[in-house]
Amino acid sequence: MTTVVPTSEEDPVISVVRFTAEMSWADAGAEIAEPQVNRLCVEAQECMVEGRWLDLASLMLTSADLIFSKASEKDLECIFTIICNLVKKPESLDQVHEMAELISTKIIQQPNDKPALRLKILFNLYNLLENPYSRFFVYLKSLNLASHGKVTEHILPSIKKMDKFFKEWNLGVKDQRELFLAISNILKDNKGSAKDSFMFLTKYLETFSSEDASNMNEAKEEAARAIIDFVRSPDMFKCDLLDMPAIAQLEKDAKYAPVYQLLKIFLTQRLDAFLDFEAANSELLKSYGLVHDDCISKMRLMSLVDLGLNESSQIPYSVIREALQIDDSEVESWVVKAITAKLLDCKIDQMNQVVIVSRCTERVFGVHQWQELRTKLMTWRGNIAGVISTVQANKITEDNTQAMQGLAIR
Repeated sequence: MTTVVPTSEEDPVISVVRFTAEMSWADAGAEIAEPQVNRLCVEAQECMVEGRWLDLASLMLTSADLIFSKASEKDLECIFTIICNLVKKPESLDQVHEMAELISTKIIQQPNDKPALRLKILFNLYNLLENPYSRFFVYLKSLNLASHGKVTEHILPSIKKMDKFFKEWNLGVKDQRELFLAISNILKDNKGSAKDSFMFLTKYLETFSSEDASNMNEAKEEAARAIIDFVRSPDMFKCDLLDMPAIAQLEKDAKYAPVYQLLKIFLTQRLDAFLDFEAANSELLKSYGLVHDDCISKMRLMSLVDLGLNESSQIPYSVIREALQIDDSEVESWVVKAITAKLLDCKIDQMNQVVIVSRCTERVFGVHQWQELRTKLMTWRGNIAGVISTVQANKITEDNTQAMQGLAIR
């Protein structure tokens, strides 16, 4: 057995082991407690001398976990600060990761017991780590703890820095999926974060490709949720969902085919198509919590956008009235709503009863729209080059003329 080397001041690690052991065995009586406390201190000393840092972390975590409900938050924070600092000891990154995994997994086991403190401990552990993947692992555990412990408000500021973290972590596809879905689920129930939740959910769905058919089944429920979130949102009018393989798989799925059809209606068709769908699938819409009036309002705006994209630049009131199924007196108010939502740039000609459209938002922006944009940019580039050539030619002519005039004066 290793001999304990006496020091003038007890090592902080041994002090923690002694403190947690004494508190753990406090109810057993001095005769039983004292030998157990000494045994644990000796075992901890052996681990330190032999460099068995993972074993030491495991020993300390066992005692610390037993006193979590007994010790003050201040004491617990000190205890876990010393435990977390053990990750600075090993030279092997693999061993450091094992220790980070051990500590973080232990901390999240009881998320409802002092969750804010547990989250603070995980953040401290994160900052002590140098390996990007170990940092990612601990952050993922933090998301889990925040969600189950209902302390998501403490994790939200870090999500705003996700672009920076994501570059640092350099994750594979599987880890990306887990991260994006975890963040989306946290934001889903947070007031005012619906758009961000949808954004991370679409990032999750984008990780699935056509070649990934074996894993794509796991995304069906989330794909359907993304569609419903889009339809339900009062201020989202365009998305790229239709181009995603994870979404496309729903088209022929026995359970989710109607949900896919609903998305297609909102992105490519008009109000009449939705009303036909609703008549045949009213129970489905209710099961997803979709409200009739909200869907009608959004679909009217989507129909107005479709008119702006597919009709001439001048849309008669009568065409709008028919497409939106409204009275003549409501036409202008719906056009104003579309302008307010930044779906249309247009002028209302009351005298001639037409709406003159100068710009209209695309409901879908996929490969076809990118090709159209590329064509327009090439045309604009050619036009600008022509203008520059004309200006340069005129300048040369003007310079020559002035030169000739100068010679004539002399």
